[in-house]
Amino acid sequence: MSIHRTRPGKGRAWTMLLLAGAFEIGYALSVAGSQAFTQLRWSIAAGAFFLLTLYALSVALKAIDVGIGYAVWAGIGSVGAAVFGGFLLDQPLTFPQAFWLAVIIAGVIWLKLADSVQLQTSGERTPA
Repeated sequence: MSIHRTRPGKGRAWTMLLLAGAFEIGYALSVAGSQAFTQLRWSIAAGAFFLLTLYALSVALKAIDVGIGYAVWAGIGSVGAAVFGGFLLDQPLTFPQAFWLAVIIAGVIWLKLADSVQLQTSGERTPA
């Protein structure tokens, strides 16, 4: 007996979404480092991270609602780029910026918890 799954499980989907977020951070930092795509190595890195983030996001969105997935992905990318941009690109992070980034983090966590509750109360969704 073989089971054919066209959609990744929720755990794998969330792992891929986190990976997509990490690639998005790499993409944002590479674009900044490329100085408007005038630095070859940074530009190549930006292209690679761009393709990787789109692939991982597309896999994640097979099992996670697009609104939730996109919000989490964008939140991870925004927070990560702001935090790592301060370390790697010497971009300052002010207290108000840090506060609002914390709000984004709280929202991402809240969305994940809401998705977990929805999964527990409604059971696994069937493919469309």
